[in-house]
Amino acid sequence: MKAIQVRTPGGAHVLELVDVQRPEPREGEVLVRVEAVGVNFLDVYHRSGLYPMPLPLIPGSEGAGVIETTGERVAWATGPGAYAEYAAVPRDQLVPLPDAIDARTAAAAMLQGMTAHYLVTSAFALREGHVAVVHSAAGGVGGLLVQMAKQRGAHVIATASPQKHAEAIGLGADEVFAYDEDWTKFAANVVYDGVGRDTFDRSLIALGDRGALVLYGQSSGKVPPFDPARLAAKSASLTRPTLRHYIAKREELLWRASELFDAIGSGSLRLRIDRELPLGEAAEAHRLLESRTTRGKLVLMV
Repeated sequence: MKAIQVRTPGGAHVLELVDVQRPEPREGEVLVRVEAVGVNFLDVYHRSGLYPMPLPLIPGSEGAGVIETTGERVAWATGPGAYAEYAAVPRDQLVPLPDAIDARTAAAAMLQGMTAHYLVTSAFALREGHVAVVHSAAGGVGGLLVQMAKQRGAHVIATASPQKHAEAIGLGADEVFAYDEDWTKFAANVVYDGVGRDTFDRSLIALGDRGALVLYGQSSGKVPPFDPARLAAKSASLTRPTLRHYIAKREELLWRASELFDAIGSGSLRLRIDRELPLGEAAEAHRLLESRTTRGKLVLMV
């Protein structure tokens, strides 16, 4: 089969289209014929070596396709080796696709959509009247977060680069600021921060008393060590969640995916896909993602 492989960590140029053996499913796995793959910053971290992985590596954790033996249409967010024509995926990580959701949509929605879902329902459960700061509000997770937060009755303070302000407002943000403007003045109940190093200190300042900083990513780099006693000034809390802990139980995975697909299918949640590229252009997809010029999800079509 054709697959994208990383033999040594590095820049986007290390992503090579190669011929490799089709994977043999182990116990608890099924062989999926991949139709579409979601491109994520996690893939960049694996490719670059920021998150070391055994090599050679077929990147990609998010995709959609058809189970080879049954023909069932499925999608997943945390399976291995998605940048390929076939992937062996643990059966308990697969979710069935409703008729209204195609492979392209599913591959674009699973990881970022379920991330936004657990952030607003579980990591910090938003409710009517809460003030929420959402960083990268025009990005993949951020754009979905803005929409979900508004649907739960929150007042949403968004941050985004100036050229994306109109987009953040269009998604439902009540106010939008550039990163260097004063978005720290609102005494927020929660700050959803997927940026990390560049926003962390000001995110703490933006919290009101008993507020929560939900640090779910680090697109700008790792946060340096800090003194937890700093939280005492506001009796604030800090959490560093990851999706896998919020879909570890099968019933929770199915619940989140079902609510996500229902919202997309009904039109109440707008999924933004920046563009599609063929599998062989994975390196270009990574360059685009790292340029931070995309507006929505990048999808590799297999």
